[in-house]
Amino acid sequence: MTNRTSSVAARRRVLTTLDVMLTRLWNVRDHFMTWWTALGTLTGDGLLYLGAALFALVLGWTSSQPAQWQWGYLSAGPYLLIAVIALLLGRRALRREHLVRVVLLGVVLVGVVFIPLGLETHWRQLHGGHGDAQPEVGVIERSAKLLSKGLDPYRAYKKNGEIVNEIKGLPAFESFFPYFPLMGVFGLPAADTKKSEGLTDARIIMTLMTLIASGWALALLRLSRRQKLRVAQVLIALPTGALFLSTGGDDMPILALLLLGVAALQRRQSNLAGISFGLAAAMKLTAWPMAAGALLVARNPEGRATWRRVMLWAGAIVLVTTVPFVWKAPAAFMSNVFAFPLGLAGVASPAASALPGHILTTWFPALGHVLAPVALLIGGYFVTKDVRAHWPLTLSRLLGIMSVVFTVMMCVATATRAGYVIYPLNFALWAAVTQDQKVVTPELVDA
Repeated sequence: MTNRTSSVAARRRVLTTLDVMLTRLWNVRDHFMTWWTALGTLTGDGLLYLGAALFALVLGWTSSQPAQWQWGYLSAGPYLLIAVIALLLGRRALRREHLVRVVLLGVVLVGVVFIPLGLETHWRQLHGGHGDAQPEVGVIERSAKLLSKGLDPYRAYKKNGEIVNEIKGLPAFESFFPYFPLMGVFGLPAADTKKSEGLTDARIIMTLMTLIASGWALALLRLSRRQKLRVAQVLIALPTGALFLSTGGDDMPILALLLLGVAALQRRQSNLAGISFGLAAAMKLTAWPMAAGALLVARNPEGRATWRRVMLWAGAIVLVTTVPFVWKAPAAFMSNVFAFPLGLAGVASPAASALPGHILTTWFPALGHVLAPVALLIGGYFVTKDVRAHWPLTLSRLLGIMSVVFTVMMCVATATRAGYVIYPLNFALWAAVTQDQKVVTPELVDA
């Protein structure tokens, strides 16, 4: 009895400590937002673009990847120019300030997305399809070529007891296809033309998908014009989006589809939400937490739960596009989609940024098999407690939870990119701008 009482008291102390920490963080956030609002929108834009210019310059100076340092040097100038213009205009009272901000955003997109993307795809063509792009671009295009021939993109064999997937002339990690089959659609134009040239480069297709899905989402979102513009800036114009669109980040179409799903949840359009989350989940594992969380807040216009409809659409899309490949080669599918991203395939991943999980498992390799599961169990416990304490859940709170979840996942994963920070950053922003939008009612009756 004493042990049980001590355990309960310990849990209460932990929860109290977490509540205090969260309260302090929210207070800091409130003070920052008060200061930020007082600056004015154009001045705020100018500071964001100035920070982006500094980031681009540092990236160009320090990165060893051609696609990244090229983007850095190409983008620093446009960011700096627009930052200066925005800061100067911010000192004047403009009648059509929002239009000015939209025009500046468009110029930024041309300077830091369209021009670098066009140049890098051209340089890649000159170099025979090598370099001038992140490795995942070639991975997606090679998988699409196999798909177009009716072949399985998931291949693996064992060497010295470890799962290995090798293609001659390429690093071992580039021969893995760590995605679900639907990701291969971005490489199909290159597969049809037999080479990556012009509009067939997978980055072009991913950028078009990102712009279409995010544009649709912004049109649906019930937000002010200022809020929509800020969401667009972070998603596609600042380095949190522009860098990845230009160099080949496959997470951009995923984020755009997730934003479309969020807009559908806010509008209580369950069919669109299920399709959006289903398409994202049928491409990459990083979409799964948000797709699962959406079931907690999906409602129809009358306020009744529609999680079954969302789950039916999402599940059907994932199953239809995935099951044939799992059935054909389950071991190869598991090694590519799960073992490799989790660092369990015996092949070093280029995604292994110097984050806590990677550092700890480098020092103590045995932690590689327990760190993530333990974090999942502990995190799942606290998330469950938070959801129960704040039920019925709002869309804003769900997005806040997702931001924390992705941050923790990044920190405990044995091999993950620092670039995945774009997920918690976007989720945190979406949570902030939707915090006054209720999507649930106390009524818990299923539709």
